[in-house]
Amino acid sequence: MIAVLDMAGTTVADGGLVERAFTAAIGAQGIEPGTPPYDRMIEHVRATMGESKITVFRALLGAEDAAQQANRAFEQAYGDLIDSGLRPIDGAEDAIRQLQDDGVKVCLTTGFSEATQQRILSALGWQQLADLTLCPAQAGRGRPYPDMVLKAVLDLEADAVADVAVAGDTAYDMTTGIRAGAGIVAGVLTGAHGKQQLEAAGATHVLESVRDLPGLLLDRRLEK
Repeated sequence: MIAVLDMAGTTVADGGLVERAFTAAIGAQGIEPGTPPYDRMIEHVRATMGESKITVFRALLGAEDAAQQANRAFEQAYGDLIDSGLRPIDGAEDAIRQLQDDGVKVCLTTGFSEATQQRILSALGWQQLADLTLCPAQAGRGRPYPDMVLKAVLDLEADAVADVAVAGDTAYDMTTGIRAGAGIVAGVLTGAHGKQQLEAAGATHVLESVRDLPGLLLDRRLEK
C-alpha cells in the first residue's frame, strides 16, 4: 500500500505563509491589500488551496506573462519566508515513520515548484523522510488532476490504485484522490478547508490530523 500525503496544511504547518507570499506576489502586479481586486483574488486563493500555484495565477491574471511573473514572485517570497514560520504538523513525522514501519510507502506532494518543495524539506530536515516526493511539474499536471497520485502509483509500484490512501487538507486534494481511484481519500482538519468542504469534495474519511492515518489504514487491513 502507498500513502500520498499533501504537505502544507497536512504534514507541514506554514503559519499562513501562502497568503503572505501571495500578497507579495500580487503586490508586484500593482494590486494592494484592502482593494476590491485584492479581496476578490485572495478569496479565490483560499478557495483553491491545494491547486498548482501557476494555475491559480493564470486564472487570476489571464495573461501568461503576468501569471509566470507572479508565480516567480510567489515562489521567491515563500522561499524567503520558509525559515520564519515553517514547522511540521504535530505528530506528522511520527505518523510517516509509523506508516513506513507498517509497510506503507509514503509520497509527499505539493502544489509548489520542485525547488520550493526541496527548500521546505531541507528546512524541516525531511530530505530522506519520504519514499518519494512529487510536485506538479514532475507528474504532468497538479491538483485537482490525478497525475501526482498516479505517478506515485507507478514509481512506488503499488499493486492497484485501490491500495492507495490520499490525505490532504483541501477539496482539491479530495478531488485528486477520487479521480485517481484511491481506495481511501482522507481529509484532515489541520489546514485550509473544513469538514463540510472535504466531504462535499468526496472524502471517504475526515480525520482530525494526519496522525490518525496510520490507525485508519491498520483498521482497514484488519477488516480484510
